[in-house]
Amino acid sequence: MKTILVLGGTGKTGSRVARRLEAAGLPVRTASRTGGDCRLDLDDPASWAPALAGVTAAYLVEPSLAGNTDHRARIPRLVAEAVAAGVRRLVLLSAPRAGEDGHPLYAAEQAVRGCGVDWTVLRPQWFAQNFSEGPWRHGILGGTLALPTGDGRTPFVDAEDIAEVAVAALTEERHSGRVYDLTGPRAVGFGEAADLIAEATGRTIRHVDVEPKVFIERQVAAGAPPDVARLLTELLVAIRNGSGAALSDGVERALGRPPRTFETFVTETAAAGHWN
Repeated sequence: MKTILVLGGTGKTGSRVARRLEAAGLPVRTASRTGGDCRLDLDDPASWAPALAGVTAAYLVEPSLAGNTDHRARIPRLVAEAVAAGVRRLVLLSAPRAGEDGHPLYAAEQAVRGCGVDWTVLRPQWFAQNFSEGPWRHGILGGTLALPTGDGRTPFVDAEDIAEVAVAALTEERHSGRVYDLTGPRAVGFGEAADLIAEATGRTIRHVDVEPKVFIERQVAAGAPPDVARLLTELLVAIRNGSGAALSDGVERALGRPPRTFETFVTETAAAGHWN
């Protein structure tokens, strides 16, 4: 059996993809800039060949959306080298609207879709795990979730669903040539999300809307590059303005079942002690 490479194998989705593949008895190699089974630094092409050796399928992630990252070269060049090395199936973790020219992941999507081997593109909405493993956990633990989202709603998708779709795409031919938009089953507001987590944990948690300019300033003060802070703020303000609330059937088309609910995510995450 040939090896499946999981780029970003220590991240939110990559770690889950790797665990599912291992549980199925499939040979897996996790790769990241630091950690994982092997080193693969997208800024160091010399690190690519050892990671790709003997690999027939790969899960690809672009970890940086910073403006100083060469998005037109990193993933596209890796895709070309992977295909030349014998990889015959690629699954890309992308994002909503990445098919539009100008999006940071546009070049990556185009490279994967034109690679000449089996490919699948995943475009998930905001991860539910952002509340438990990502940038919003600090606000949850502190009792105040301060984001420029107003009363906007979005269908948070569970990273477990993303990983299950990714594994299916890595191991089953029927997903070749497909783009899956992945969302949860309903749009949830940030105030409601805070209330659900508060109820499950016994904490007092509130969502506070903040002005975009203030949010950018806070992100920069916390160490975020200004361009990344502006991009993140634009995405959150889009939720406030009513964008990003649409539901997609990607999880059901890929897996034959409805996506996991946000309530299930909250219940299981609280029970596991991630907000303790």
